Amino acid sequence: MKIATYNVNGINGRLPVLLRWLDLAAPDIVCLQELKAPQERFPEKAIRDAGYDAVWHGQSRWNGVAILSRIGEIHETRRGLPGDTEDMQSRYIEAAINGVLVAGLYLPNGNPRPGPKFDYKLRWFDRLQEHLRTLIGLDAPVVVAGDYNVIPTDLDVYAPDRWRDDALFAPEVTTAYGQLLGQGWTDALRHLHPDETIYTFWKYWRGAFERNAGLRIDHFLLNAPAASRLRKAEVDTRPRGWEKTSDHAPVWIKLAKGPGRRSRG
Repeated sequence: MKIATYNVNGINGRLPVLLRWLDLAAPDIVCLQELKAPQERFPEKAIRDAGYDAVWHGQSRWNGVAILSRIGEIHETRRGLPGDTEDMQSRYIEAAINGVLVAGLYLPNGNPRPGPKFDYKLRWFDRLQEHLRTLIGLDAPVVVAGDYNVIPTDLDVYAPDRWRDDALFAPEVTTAYGQLLGQGWTDALRHLHPDETIYTFWKYWRGAFERNAGLRIDHFLLNAPAASRLRKAEVDTRPRGWEKTSDHAPVWIKLAKGPGRRSRG
């Protein structure tokens, strides 16, 4: 089973790029972030014509997340992160597909720091920690994928000292990410590539992609049943070099087949 995550940075504006990549890479399940489209403007027909079913949580201009599948029915189990009934931002969606519970997220950026956006990021992180505690112990494989807007360590950024004060690399944020790992979640890319320089995001300007001046902020967290089936984890940098593309690259993992188990929902 090949599962991918991709911050598309505007699904309608980048639709040709997304469709080209789906045809080229043929992932079974895809988590998308930054749709930047209201619910009614998600390109459902184009996605279905490409061979994928979809559930999505849209929002005008900003945010928005989706899960695509070509290998089975999508049973949506959650839309929105619990813990704050007044939070209307579309940043979390969760679904059971072929015995695997897949969560797609777009964690707040948090800049500028300090400020209300950073405070919101930390509150959102707290809620994420609480929710993932309820998922870590499930017997079924659980995959939590998306744009976390977190640079976990110095190895995950091209110039660490330039990013010390950024909301993506702030001590509070890296600590919160470490606390997720402390719950028992496995960072798939780092698990298989512990010492490699791997980036998933490059700014558009100053030739960042060509210079490989990037960040690793798109992550897969796996519970123990999913981690036991992990065989590959890679970044597909090809789409980042295409025209009119996202500033993120798709990240993907491959899970070995396992016994059928019930996932929540």
